[in-house]
Amino acid sequence: MAIGRRLLGLCAFFFFYGSLSAESTCKLKAKFNLSGYKNVEKKKVVIGGMFPVHMRIASNDGNTSRLPVSSGCEGFNFRTFRWTQTMLFAINEINKRQDLLPNTDLGYVIYDSCFTISKAVEGTLTYLTGQDEAVPNYRCGNGPPLASLVGAGGSDLSIATARILGLYHFPQVSYSSTCSALESKFQFPTFLRTIPNDKHQSTAMAKLVLHFGWTWVGTIAADDDYGKYGIKDFKEQVEEAGVCISFSETLPKVHSPEDIQRIVQTVVEATAKIIVVFSSDVDFSPLISELLRHNVTNRTWIASEAWVTSALVMEPGVSSLLGGTLGFGVKRAQIPGLRRHLLNLDPYDDPLTEEFWETLFNCTLDYSKALRQAKQRAKETNGTLSRAARAVPDGLCTGRESLADLNNTYSDVSQLRITYSVYKAVYAVANALHNLEHCEPGRGPFNGKDCADITDFEPWQLMYYMKNVRYTVPHTGEVIYFDDGDVEGYYDILNWQFNSDGEISYVTVGRYNGSAAPEDGMTIRNDSIVWNNDMLEPPRSVCSENCQPGTRKGIRQGEPVCCFDCIPCADGEISNSTNARECILCSEDDWSNDAHDACVPKIIEFLAFGEPLGITLIVISAFGALVTIAVGVVFILNLGTPLVKANDPLLTFSLLFSLVVTFLCSIVFLGEPQNWSCMTSQVALALVSLLLWYSLSSNNKFMNSFFCCSGVFVPQAIACTVWLIVLPPQRIKNTSSQNIKIILECDEGSVVFICCIFGYDILLALVAFVFAFISRKLEDYFNEGKCMTFGMLVFFIVWISFVPAYLSTRGKFMVAVQIFAILASSFGMLTCIFLPKCYVLLVKPERNTEEMMRPQTKPRDGTSTGTSASLATTATEVQATTASSGIDD
Repeated sequence: MAIGRRLLGLCAFFFFYGSLSAESTCKLKAKFNLSGYKNVEKKKVVIGGMFPVHMRIASNDGNTSRLPVSSGCEGFNFRTFRWTQTMLFAINEINKRQDLLPNTDLGYVIYDSCFTISKAVEGTLTYLTGQDEAVPNYRCGNGPPLASLVGAGGSDLSIATARILGLYHFPQVSYSSTCSALESKFQFPTFLRTIPNDKHQSTAMAKLVLHFGWTWVGTIAADDDYGKYGIKDFKEQVEEAGVCISFSETLPKVHSPEDIQRIVQTVVEATAKIIVVFSSDVDFSPLISELLRHNVTNRTWIASEAWVTSALVMEPGVSSLLGGTLGFGVKRAQIPGLRRHLLNLDPYDDPLTEEFWETLFNCTLDYSKALRQAKQRAKETNGTLSRAARAVPDGLCTGRESLADLNNTYSDVSQLRITYSVYKAVYAVANALHNLEHCEPGRGPFNGKDCADITDFEPWQLMYYMKNVRYTVPHTGEVIYFDDGDVEGYYDILNWQFNSDGEISYVTVGRYNGSAAPEDGMTIRNDSIVWNNDMLEPPRSVCSENCQPGTRKGIRQGEPVCCFDCIPCADGEISNSTNARECILCSEDDWSNDAHDACVPKIIEFLAFGEPLGITLIVISAFGALVTIAVGVVFILNLGTPLVKANDPLLTFSLLFSLVVTFLCSIVFLGEPQNWSCMTSQVALALVSLLLWYSLSSNNKFMNSFFCCSGVFVPQAIACTVWLIVLPPQRIKNTSSQNIKIILECDEGSVVFICCIFGYDILLALVAFVFAFISRKLEDYFNEGKCMTFGMLVFFIVWISFVPAYLSTRGKFMVAVQIFAILASSFGMLTCIFLPKCYVLLVKPERNTEEMMRPQTKPRDGTSTGTSASLATTATEVQATTASSGIDD
């Protein structure tokens, strides 16, 4: 290190004394063109400052055939010029104080960075050199020590200067560089700032977007470290929370009409109504102009602190575009005496102030220049200047113009935010210097106990005090200290509200404190916000509307997750939350309601006694039973008559009893199925059917001989007993037949058993039908073959029709079809067998005689075998009567 210093000193010696050897080794390669303020004479310590007073560097012709000249600057910025004057004001205020650096006068060297990295680097190198020329790695001046640099404006400017200053452990305090990359002490070991780190602002923006439920936002960022890092942190946080980025555009650093047009087109075509802008006012203002020209409205803008209170974007008609803007502003304060300082400028003090004056009042302070301009205007109009015009040419400033009469951003002290940050930065350096100057000998922090000398200290010594400074800002009472170079992340949430005259008010509608607990970090008064176009409700900005309960989100292929279709849940599935990703399957006993947002119990269905269909079937069953009983009463009343005697009364009554039981057993099928009713109905039907066939066969002598000998009851009784013991019928819940219903029905238990039992009944019915058909023409007292044949035909027709009807119905109607089949077959048999007999007993009692019941012998020659003509006549009448009544043919 000592060798390096000797070599550098030798190089500087040769440089300043112009020896031939030195001239060949230490040659100044360029001369910088810097503007600003400088006051170092008779000052004990010098504070550096850097402000982007101009918006850009002036373009050059790019000629490389001559010595390069450092570019000048253009685009005067009144807002940043106010910042510059605030630093001068703060230094003057400190120099007048007796409690802060009472024995030290502060000087200053302030350069214009022109909002350009190259100019910021030029200023940094020149500042370190101590001269108006840059000699890298060596300080050539012998004046007061340099304390710290306040600056350099935007984040990308500070990053460039911090890399250089960090090499020399030189403190830098920034008032507006918020980029989160600057928090790295490895890259920027001597960087501090009095403005919050952008990681807090990015988090605050993300919370704001989530607070209003916006899931579809666009982003625009400046093409610098401030914009890139800020929007990157914002995106990461909102995307993790489910927000999607509709578009992401970058503002050009060098004005490009093509890029601006492309961004405008993107904004116009985008469906996102919320646009987050991380940019400086200088970079954003060209886009504002173009958006106004395209009459873009109905957007809500989220502003970063760099442009949220800037007048640079306040163009005529901007209220329709930026009305309702929400943004984050750093702490605001009133600085007593600042406005008076701003208004008391002497325009002839220095070139920078002169340029400010000429730009503000659109005149020139140079008499020669004003005269030349007047002559040129007269020449263009073919006129000559009068003597009075030559004395005071048009366009000449008097120097006495009033700043107070102008409504200008320079003199506007209503929103001192970055200005206040400049004020705090100067006081941070002053307090650190105060602590360094008042170090008690023997109790210092260096080399054990040493203190630094205020007149000759090293930058790293001041850096120690800068890192550990803690002070109270005058007039505001705010306590400032650096936590690893940063201050607390506190912001006001501002809302742009325009009145009818187009005048803007920055209304504080909330707060954000990055140091507070997450649940207490942000407070917003929603009712205080005025939205764009004076809407009362917050705008909606979603790619797809929320999927309501009853639907699920269906992601669109190739599109962000915020863009989706709402697909209705299938039957039996529900979703009971907004934006459900999947539908939930209802349980077996439940079904989805019509809205598909809740599972409801399925309808329990069975053929109840009290419903109209059940009542109808009960009435029909009871009517059938009563008719059958009535028939029995008729037979009892005519018990001694030939017709009743001819039909074996006991077996006739058993047949009637079987029919009564058959009619009544159909009622057992009604009502909610129970295990006992399932067993009773099926077994009773099987046994009653068997009893019915037996009774029928007993009324026919030819059939009776067959059924009595075969012991038809024994197999049926055994089968039913085994069925009830092994696999009895029982109640079940049928949930598969109909989705929305639970059908309570009887499960036969065993298909094999029920098929065998009812197959046996069918077999008997078929045999009975065959025998009835064969015996229909046998000679008997009163042959019932034909009646039984018709009855069996009705029975078969009913039950053959029953099968497809039963299989094609569902639920309680299956039971109704089964009951209908029982009733229909029973009525058919009752009608076919007993109606002819009741007809004779009730309507034609004269036919109920012994003669009519005698067997009719068929003659071989086709004539009657009676002994007289009267017998033949009687037989003919009986045959006619029986034929007409359906008894005989």
